[in-house]
Amino acid sequence: MKFIPLLWSNLTGKKLRTAFTSLAVIFAFLLYGVLAAVENAFSSVDLAGNDRLRMIHKVTVVEELPVHYFDRIVATQGVASATYASWFGGEYQNATNFFPQLAVHAETYLDVYPEYLVDPEQYERWIATRTGAIAGRELAERFGWSIGDRIPIRSTIYDQADGRDTWEFTLEGIFVGEDGVVDESQLFFHHKYLEETNPWTDGQTRWFVIKVEESASSVDVAERLDAQFANSGWETKTSSERAFLQSFINQVGDTTAIITSVVGVMFFVILLVVGNAIAQSVRERLSEFAVLKALGFSDMSVGWLVLGESSLLCGASGACGLVLAWLFVQVGDPTPGILGVFHIAPNDMIAGLLWAFGLAVASACVPGVMAVRMSITAGLGRN
Repeated sequence: MKFIPLLWSNLTGKKLRTAFTSLAVIFAFLLYGVLAAVENAFSSVDLAGNDRLRMIHKVTVVEELPVHYFDRIVATQGVASATYASWFGGEYQNATNFFPQLAVHAETYLDVYPEYLVDPEQYERWIATRTGAIAGRELAERFGWSIGDRIPIRSTIYDQADGRDTWEFTLEGIFVGEDGVVDESQLFFHHKYLEETNPWTDGQTRWFVIKVEESASSVDVAERLDAQFANSGWETKTSSERAFLQSFINQVGDTTAIITSVVGVMFFVILLVVGNAIAQSVRERLSEFAVLKALGFSDMSVGWLVLGESSLLCGASGACGLVLAWLFVQVGDPTPGILGVFHIAPNDMIAGLLWAFGLAVASACVPGVMAVRMSITAGLGRN
């Protein structure tokens, strides 16, 4: 700690160079933090329930299934409960205000998804209100909604029987996520309301969600369900909810590999920038290091000073970048709504600090060795 003023003095000797180098490191770790949040959002598929199955039309999820399948599904051996839903694809106020809206079987949806927590009184009002809806806390805060507000949403998929494409919903409840990483940017309303106002959807739904009694029997239950509807007019394809969500993510590509590549290239470039700055700083102060050696500092002590200088620069700048990334993520999902679960996990912050230390060590290697191997006479002779 007693050498921090000396290290700081060395860094501020060339203020402009230090400022630009620090800004480069801050931006790199800001980008790292945001990309970590994006990766967490894509990886949220791993949070999907292990005991839930998703049933869609065998050909494509765009094709609908008959709602009357519901009774046969819940009567199937190994099924604990079931529900169904349809993607609404609406816009609130303008096209940029995107968020997921689902027409759901309200009476059963929260039984299958117990991680969505809503006040019992609000839930009862929602069930009793034909045009009622519940929204996630994050979504309600984003638009300043309160219980009782009327919310008009224009669908890009469905039209009402009279030709209108805008539905009005009454906000009857606000749900929160049980574990803090549940998507709170969604809105749920009654599937029956969609069916009543859109005659082409009457008796049809996009998918069923089935909760199995034992997760170990999920494959058997899925095969049993599909066998029931084989050779019918609406054949089905049932898979785990995790596999269903992963299929959408795979359309983007291998997100982990993409993000890892971007972060790797970014840190390599920053390594060159910081390494060059530290090396230049050491070359300019070789005579100072020679004086320290003449005063009794060992070669290793001089090397530790170079590492300390690099660590102070990378550590402070890296921590600043991570804090800025955390603040950016607190604003919410920038997509908006496409990613939903947008957060930086504590282990990402710890990994970022470790990256900063690793960057400091790597940047200090060459200039540190240079300072350690330099003789006193050679250093003093540079004056």
